[in-house]
Amino acid sequence: MKKDYFISGIQQIGIGCEHMETSWKWYIENFNTDVRILEDDTVAELMLPYTGNQPQKRHACVAVNLQGGGGFEIWQYSERKPCPINFDIQIGDLGIFAAKIKSRNVKALHDKMAAKHNTIGECTTTPDGTPCFYLKDPFGNYFQIIENPDVFIDEKQLAGGTVGAMVGVSDIEKALPVYQDILGYDTVVYDKTGVFDDWKFMNGGDQQYRRVLLTQTEKRKGAFGQIFGCSSIELVVALDRTPRKIYEGRFWGDPGFIQLCYDITHMKALEEYCAAKGFPFTVDSCAGQSTFNMGDAAGHFTYIEDPDGTLIEFVETHKIPIAKKLGLFINLTKRNREKAIPKFMLRMLRFNKVKFD
Repeated sequence: MKKDYFISGIQQIGIGCEHMETSWKWYIENFNTDVRILEDDTVAELMLPYTGNQPQKRHACVAVNLQGGGGFEIWQYSERKPCPINFDIQIGDLGIFAAKIKSRNVKALHDKMAAKHNTIGECTTTPDGTPCFYLKDPFGNYFQIIENPDVFIDEKQLAGGTVGAMVGVSDIEKALPVYQDILGYDTVVYDKTGVFDDWKFMNGGDQQYRRVLLTQTEKRKGAFGQIFGCSSIELVVALDRTPRKIYEGRFWGDPGFIQLCYDITHMKALEEYCAAKGFPFTVDSCAGQSTFNMGDAAGHFTYIEDPDGTLIEFVETHKIPIAKKLGLFINLTKRNREKAIPKFMLRMLRFNKVKFD
């Protein structure tokens, strides 16, 4: 089946939290996600399948690191008390159990972080020999910091943005239609089974797993393809135990990695392709309307679930602020969607930087 849509990369990974400002400050200090793309403190009315069939007020922001990679959507319930997970997440538990963050120099970043954090593993390598280390943030979320020399705009920082995720699944072959076919990760970097040295730091690291690392052959295109860059997904099956579902009995937006979001173009074609593959949209923000306003930005967002219920979001961006203080916005509906936004324009996102005292 022909794909008449294209994906420009990972736009963001959603991180539910108990205190948005506290979490955002930590991510700025450690991952330089200091450029605010949007911030919204309104009611989430369209996510009813995942919020107890009730609209829920929330405070959320999307922030990026200008050195490239996807950003974070940092998300907190405003009126409902967030429900933290009541067990320790292990490798391979069903859902997103770790985010991948790129660094131009893993050893230097490790030395810097190890000087101020005690929940950090040693420098090691992935099964394909790529330098990496693992970190657990103060809120219980695991991050794999992985060597990647690509820098979009040089901010003289060691950490870049999101370049993938580790996803626990019950059956890799059943998950591949989502991650290989729909998301386009058509290249298998490795398919390994065993106990892995690089996972010693993480909970469950002494157990056996099958892990399959997927990436894409073709370079991402589109307005934001250059800044988001290439990414990878690591599918993991726990072999020594029955994995637990990370969001079992909890709402979307509760603490943890709530979704993986992709920037796409031609949403209608994507809808048809997903339905044909057996993964129809479960949420559609523009059913009956042409665009959906999200504070200073506008667009069209949808969701699907992988076979284990992990949420994948798609966003077709219509408008974003480039320099809000100067009143500058980009209307993406009036330009060639396959053409990259010029770097000099994206440099102006510096005007949207946030600093906490």
